[in-house]
Amino acid sequence: MYSILTHPVVFDIYSVPFYLMLVFAFSVALIVSWATIPPIVALSNAKKLFEEPNERSAHKIATPTLGGLAIFAGFKFSYLVFSGNEPLPERPFIAAGCLVIFLMGMKDDIFVLAPIKKFLAQIFATLLVVILGNLFISDFQGLFGIHEIPYWFSVLFSFFVVIAIINAFNLSDGIDGLAGSLGNIAAITLGSWFALVGDYVYAIMCFSLAGAIIGFLRYNLSNGKNKIFMGDTGSLLIGFVIAVATIRFIELNRLLSNEHHIYSAPGVAIGILFIPIYDTIRVMTARILRKQSPFKADRGHLHHKLLDLGYSHPQATLIISVASIIFIVLAFILQHLGSLKIILILTVIATIWYLIPVTKWARRISGKVTGRSEVHDAK
Repeated sequence: MYSILTHPVVFDIYSVPFYLMLVFAFSVALIVSWATIPPIVALSNAKKLFEEPNERSAHKIATPTLGGLAIFAGFKFSYLVFSGNEPLPERPFIAAGCLVIFLMGMKDDIFVLAPIKKFLAQIFATLLVVILGNLFISDFQGLFGIHEIPYWFSVLFSFFVVIAIINAFNLSDGIDGLAGSLGNIAAITLGSWFALVGDYVYAIMCFSLAGAIIGFLRYNLSNGKNKIFMGDTGSLLIGFVIAVATIRFIELNRLLSNEHHIYSAPGVAIGILFIPIYDTIRVMTARILRKQSPFKADRGHLHHKLLDLGYSHPQATLIISVASIIFIVLAFILQHLGSLKIILILTVIATIWYLIPVTKWARRISGKVTGRSEVHDAK
């Protein structure tokens, strides 16, 4: 890991100030993503590459699912152009891991892969970064009273973290704009912190991802002729990049001692990703309690409950996105309390917040069953 402790915030790469490079990286990624979607939609229409609605779907018409191709194109192009030549050992392995995730996602979106093949591809991509790239969580920084951990456990735990985050974002891709918005919020949060501490490559990586996502959201949130879904290609790629950036965030805080050091970095990192992590754990736990497979698809996610209450896709996405921002702000405010207390406080708040729409949803369903009408007061 190269040292950023003596890195200036303004870089001389291409003789352009660092923060201006971030704007360029974000903008170029956005433009590339935005510009590539119409031809992708045209190709999807010609080849009939659609996602047909089913009983769990939140959409009613067949919609192209190759939006992840545009996200990958915008992200990869901008990242390669603007990340310069910083001596970062894990860079080629991050690039290779992104390519593995992209190829696997594309194949799944077009042909549909068996879950085990998707899982093996995720393991391989994670192996590239954690083992060959030597990027892993080596210190819990006081979480559960634990600090430095053995290498073998660092590797195993980091494998779990990356794959868990990948799939948390994949599972959040249930309504228009949600996975993209949550990924965008996390990318901008992490990217801004990397910019503050002068971690050039990771800041560019995060802002390139954010720009590519916004270019995609322009079409995903519309109902025009070019409406498109990101598919597994997009959600898995977003999860992978955010997972890598999260590990870097935790590890870098272990080294920093200046004003930008984040106390309880593991707890704050969980706060940044709290909504997708919490919803995934909650849904899987509920399935296990019902004696079902934790991987069995259903309509138990928070966004499904909001839709059932009558909210539109943009409204549900906005509600969950605002909640995510609130949890992130709380995590940073509470950083001096320690990681465990941060996690517990956020969990209590999230559980109470989740129970509000669930209670309203239950009353709504009960009213329909008993034949009573109920005023919709959710808005």
